Amino acid sequence: MNRADSGTTGPTGANLRALRGHNAAVVLELLRGAGGEGVSRLELAARAGLTPQAVSKIVARLRGEGLVADAGRRASTGGKPATALRLVPEAGGAVGVHLERDALVAVLVDLAGAVVAERRVGVDFSAGVSAVVDLVAREVRGLVDGASAEGGGAVRGAAGTRVDSPSVVLGVGVALPGPLDHVRGVLHRVTGSPGWDGYPLREVLAERLGLAVVVDKDTNAAALGIALAGGAESFAYLHLGTGLGAGLVLGGGLYRGARTGAGEFGHQVVLLDGPVCECGDRGCLEALCLAAVARGDLAGAACLLGVGAGNLVSLLDIDLVLLGGRTVAGAEDVFVRGVGEAVAARSRREGARARVGVASAPGGERGVAEGAAQLVLAPLFGRADVALPARRTG
Repeated sequence: MNRADSGTTGPTGANLRALRGHNAAVVLELLRGAGGEGVSRLELAARAGLTPQAVSKIVARLRGEGLVADAGRRASTGGKPATALRLVPEAGGAVGVHLERDALVAVLVDLAGAVVAERRVGVDFSAGVSAVVDLVAREVRGLVDGASAEGGGAVRGAAGTRVDSPSVVLGVGVALPGPLDHVRGVLHRVTGSPGWDGYPLREVLAERLGLAVVVDKDTNAAALGIALAGGAESFAYLHLGTGLGAGLVLGGGLYRGARTGAGEFGHQVVLLDGPVCECGDRGCLEALCLAAVARGDLAGAACLLGVGAGNLVSLLDIDLVLLGGRTVAGAEDVFVRGVGEAVAARSRREGARARVGVASAPGGERGVAEGAAQLVLAPLFGRADVALPARRTG
């Protein structure tokens, strides 16, 4: 059930045998949200809309799977002190990969989404499909083997803090520029690299790694990660790097469109007699923005991006615009100010009653990779419309 449809502020459950998996996901999500302090069975029942008996059965099963542990006793209010329960973050994890045309960022995260390890390497798409896939597989295997070598023990995380390595890696999420078919994990046209058109990336990597693999657009992955962290109910994530795209969250859910092609934001035509874009059209926003960046006119690029953002705000009536990507990261103030001014001017002209926020996206340069890991983890917590394919063992 979508939170926007339920009328509640959190996930809800149902006492039906057929929904046993859903109810377990609801309980896991509540435990994840409670953090290390944990939550009691009675609190879980009240928040999930389940009976205490149903929660006890679910907790017993999750405890047997190593996903739940005691978090200590709660102070008594007259009766027997209640035992608080917590999620065991190190019981599992996932790898998230952000693959761009010239760089790769890969992270290993635990069930709570904390980054345990990180790898960064350069990428050369012109080297060919096989060379790039070999590189992706090698970097993922390095993270997975590192976790296995630790055996679930404490390691030094990406931020230098002591964290526990996941005992099981549940899968790999790969995020890269679109367009692509995220359901089949097949890429479509990659500008300047025709060898990728129709390439079954998910199937190939699953065979190579022996792990479940999910493939999606970089913008969708980033938007999913932001939404799961408590972002606005309706927002657009705009990513300006080697290309320009958007991830859309509408009514609390990631929006991909009927043909999974939503978010090809950079190829809206804003200048009919403009320069030819590599997609074949003239005057695409991406072509204009990248040209402005190439000549060092970042303020101009921000103004152009603001025009596109204003179009989205008017069309979808979203609450927030978040900016990400390496180009934005290199001049955050310029882009936030430029896009903010354009969106505000558009809103004033249209008589908007509330201000639409414009800000830098959280997560920094590894935000997309962290979101890619959530492509794998989110279904475990009942928080995404993505289905994890069966694990390949061949």
